[in-house]
Amino acid sequence: MKLVVGLGNPGRQYEQTRHNIGWDIVTEVVRKHCTSRTRIQFEGELADLLIDEHRVLVLLPHTFMNASGRSVRKACDYYDISPSDLLVVCDDFQLPLSQLRWRAAGSSGGQKGLEDIIRHIGTEAIPRLRFGIGSPPPEWEAADYVLGRFLTEEKDEVHQAVQVAAGAIVDWVRYDIDYCMNHYNAPSSG
Repeated sequence: MKLVVGLGNPGRQYEQTRHNIGWDIVTEVVRKHCTSRTRIQFEGELADLLIDEHRVLVLLPHTFMNASGRSVRKACDYYDISPSDLLVVCDDFQLPLSQLRWRAAGSSGGQKGLEDIIRHIGTEAIPRLRFGIGSPPPEWEAADYVLGRFLTEEKDEVHQAVQVAAGAIVDWVRYDIDYCMNHYNAPSSG
């Protein structure tokens, strides 16, 4: 069994913000593959999916971004999910808009939700999919930028990239993290 976690903040004021792109991507996977109702469990919204023969749980923590680890730990403990079978989907303002970056392990890179999950699970060896939301303009505070919405001229590109990211999550379930890193990560520049 695998657990896919989409990071974001609960509440209407956070819908469609850059910081909630993890929720948006994972919600797209649920929309395409869930055959039952979602339920409130583990301080979040939980869906049960079947992708090919693989059972996949999807969790949207309702604990707010910076406390996501509490919700994720409860689900991992209850279902005995190992860190390698956990996927965290989150935003990254250090990546260009709509760029995907898969990693099998590593630091949080300053992403507070991922940082809290690493702290609660006790290892950096957690697969993650980062979605580029672009860098804040120089006059913006990072917090205001990530909690803002995508610009009108960015929405089509972001929508298409969300579809690609949702498909990539299905590939992670079917294959593995190495497959996703090889097929979806942009080549390094330089």
